[in-house]
Amino acid sequence: MATFDLVIFGGAGDLAQRKLLPALYYLAKDGNMDPSARVLCIGRRTYSDEDYRALVADACRERLDSTDLSDEVLGKFLRHVHWVQLDATGEDYAALAAHLDDAARTRVFFLAMPPRLFAPICESLARAQLVTPDSRLVMEKPLGRDLKSALEIETRVGAVFGEQQIFRIDHYLGKEAVQNLLALRFGNTLFEPLWRRDTISDVQITLAEQVGAEGRADFYDQHGALRDMVQSHLLQLLCIFAMEPPISVDADAVRNEKLKVLHALKPLRDEQALENSVRGQYRSGGINGEAVRGYLEEDGIDPNSMTETFVALRAEINTWRWAGVPFYLRTGKRLQERLAEVVVNFRPVPTNIFGGGRRSPPPNRLVIRLHPQEGVRLYVQAKKPGMEMRLKRVNLNLDFADAFQTRPLEAYERLFLEVIQGRLTLFMRNDELQAAWRWIDPIQQAWADSGLPPRPYTAGSWGPSGSATLLARSGHTWHEESDETA
Repeated sequence: MATFDLVIFGGAGDLAQRKLLPALYYLAKDGNMDPSARVLCIGRRTYSDEDYRALVADACRERLDSTDLSDEVLGKFLRHVHWVQLDATGEDYAALAAHLDDAARTRVFFLAMPPRLFAPICESLARAQLVTPDSRLVMEKPLGRDLKSALEIETRVGAVFGEQQIFRIDHYLGKEAVQNLLALRFGNTLFEPLWRRDTISDVQITLAEQVGAEGRADFYDQHGALRDMVQSHLLQLLCIFAMEPPISVDADAVRNEKLKVLHALKPLRDEQALENSVRGQYRSGGINGEAVRGYLEEDGIDPNSMTETFVALRAEINTWRWAGVPFYLRTGKRLQERLAEVVVNFRPVPTNIFGGGRRSPPPNRLVIRLHPQEGVRLYVQAKKPGMEMRLKRVNLNLDFADAFQTRPLEAYERLFLEVIQGRLTLFMRNDELQAAWRWIDPIQQAWADSGLPPRPYTAGSWGPSGSATLLARSGHTWHEESDETA
């Protein structure tokens, strides 16, 4: 069991209600929360503990699977939760100090707030003498809007917390399927000889959402898909997929290898950035049979906004293992499906021995599904029953839920445990963050210099047509556009 004081700045906000508090319920349900642990939720609103606990209970009932929800466990969990009325942008932290009366307890400060408030909150904590040597700081992405703002945040935050105390969170790294990507690569000999340019044609990493900007309009319109998703989630998945084997799973061993991938990314600047990227913005359409508004009609969005809601990029890694292999990164809102996956397309067989004018059999393909229905699917060729030698693509399917018959840890549930236990492996290091921004900034600058607006696409589609063209130039197609049954 873990004992701690967890302080959530932004306790009444969307992230806390939708993700953080339900994840903490699971900690309590699984016996990972000491009876003395406290969850102190910070905000300017006036709540009694009872009023706020009712709000948390409603959030848990709405977000959690009914089979996981127990009124008895929920009641026990809510006794850990307290509301502290405090203006985080002010300097008077006396109300919080009154609760943090035991300096021997591990203190975790979780900033579920806009990045511009990270440094001021840390400085206020320092002035109130609330930062102990065993304190930990959790910062949500994106950390800044560019390298310059990220460096400013890191400099000011770093004056209060040491690097070993800072946990830069990316919830995708807490997903069970991402952990299984590490296991797939480094726990098996099967794939290692194939994990290179000689056998892999291209790699596609997709994070697709069906939701629009609702609820996050102000934040999203200032950041867009490149900063919100590519700089963090997509680049982290790319690093885990492409990195060299670390000497262990210790934090710095893993993060050193991820950093090498970021340093090896071929820069995309000016014309190269425009040629190897597609950005789009959704227009009105339909999602799951329901009509939805376009981005410019969303509440809180500037009707003249040039913010992208879709990005597709063609990236290359300049290493001996990966030279010449295109990595296609794609993310967007209001797309046809909600999914997260890594698709590995292998090279075709060198010659078709079956002859007879038949086309070569489709190449093998490995699909690592991160969401939904986490699992791994390997597409191979098999002979169809009958007298003729006719091939058909079939798949070998591993569904993690079927294979293990146990509830996987929620992403934030796992990450909370990692923070409380002081393990940094699943969190970004400062030099990783800087390297990611150094690659992203020139792309953003090239878009701004071009003056070109994002390409429109219909909500419920797979994005602008230029996304398919981006791959077609190299003879590739997106996974969902290819013939799986060939």
